[in-house]
Amino acid sequence: MMDPEPFAAVKGEGFPIVFVHGMGVGHRSLLLLDDAFPKGTRRIYFDLPGYGRTSVMPGPGGLPEYANWLLDAINELAGRGRFALVGNSMGGALAREMIAHMPGRVAGLALIAPVIDPVIAHRRVAEHDVHDPNPDLMHKLPLDQVLDFIRMGVNQSYEAWKRYQMYVLPGIRSFDRDAYAKLERRYWLADDPERTFGTFDGPTTIICGRQDQIVGYEDQEAVLPHYPNARYTVVEEAGHNVHIDRPEQVKALLGDWAARLPL
Repeated sequence: MMDPEPFAAVKGEGFPIVFVHGMGVGHRSLLLLDDAFPKGTRRIYFDLPGYGRTSVMPGPGGLPEYANWLLDAINELAGRGRFALVGNSMGGALAREMIAHMPGRVAGLALIAPVIDPVIAHRRVAEHDVHDPNPDLMHKLPLDQVLDFIRMGVNQSYEAWKRYQMYVLPGIRSFDRDAYAKLERRYWLADDPERTFGTFDGPTTIICGRQDQIVGYEDQEAVLPHYPNARYTVVEEAGHNVHIDRPEQVKALLGDWAARLPL
């Protein structure tokens, strides 16, 4: 048995698609994208250790340990055959690491605002520009909630806030602070995944927000030579939570990607 035992919300039946969320949230942060995927797919939304309903990882609990844990979790819940990956933010770094570990089994890769370089100081990030500020809404929200909502996104509409409240806040409220601190101390991978696997030929989509001040969009463009079948999109008026800011655009891009998978 794995330690900790993985929790995952599973939707549908068929070809497995594994979802890996970002740091400080949980599996629910990606659930609003579920209707982008066709029948005949089994969507597996993991809670990483210390998040949601998966307990804290013993020991160092850094990014290398999360990668090893995810390898075992995929084998346990997705089986030993082929599968596709959707990674968001930190989950994008982990998804790329999965290709390095088992390139023959990953059939497709979707990256949503992915971390390319775990070292924050090395990243080329964008300017966080709110296109249409909504001070009336911001003044009504609790301070502890509005700060993260503003920091991660640029869409301040009431609809975007409802999406954030439904899909992102539950993970923020429930993650384990000690696990988060351990992860921060070991937030690195042994090598760039692309240096290990060279090129990945499966259907790939990379989706970034133009105003993402957390990971930007330039580092993602720089890795495109490693993904010859990639479609790279920079979504306008979107921040790091690009799928919260512009869900319909992101779902359309994911639907296009899913249609290219060898189901």
